[in-house]
Amino acid sequence: MSPLRVAKKLWPRRKKIILASGSPRRRELLELTGLKFVVEPPDINESKNENETPREHVERLAQAKAASVAQGHPDAIILACDTAVILNGRIVLGKPENKKDAKEMLEQLAGKEHTVVSAVAAIWLRKRRQHVVTVETKVRMKQLEDWEIQWYLGSGEPLDKAGAYAIQGRGSIFIEGIVGSYTNVVGLPLMESVLLLRSFGIKL
Repeated sequence: MSPLRVAKKLWPRRKKIILASGSPRRRELLELTGLKFVVEPPDINESKNENETPREHVERLAQAKAASVAQGHPDAIILACDTAVILNGRIVLGKPENKKDAKEMLEQLAGKEHTVVSAVAAIWLRKRRQHVVTVETKVRMKQLEDWEIQWYLGSGEPLDKAGAYAIQGRGSIFIEGIVGSYTNVVGLPLMESVLLLRSFGIKL
């Protein structure tokens, strides 16, 4: 047996991981694991279906994102995530369109507890494997004065964040406390993502 064949037998080809996301925060979080992966944003319609619960919504979109990218990479393990901010049972969808929209979101969240729910999906087409896990985190934001909202809007931070705040940024000064996964609120529940990848044979 040639040395090359021995090497292949002892060190099998590493499984390829693709993060199906255009979010820099999700990429930065997954990089903390030390895993080698590539990024490929999915191309899907993210609108909400009528009568769909928040949990059903994020699970459907996470699986759709993963499936979208998996079609071109059947040998890779595709990881995708979708996150929603829920207040009074209603989804606060997506990022604010402008400062007025962000101001309204912050006024809704101020002084109340809301829920951040994420679904993480993994697909490996070649092995016909697919799984999704859902994570919820309770977040309480302090009551905000108008000048605080104006100061935060002036920073520009709320404009590209779901729910119009970033717990990992300046928005952290408004958060009284959380119950559950911090990384879920940032955008990717990291412990659950690693355990999901581990179930697909990925080791740190």
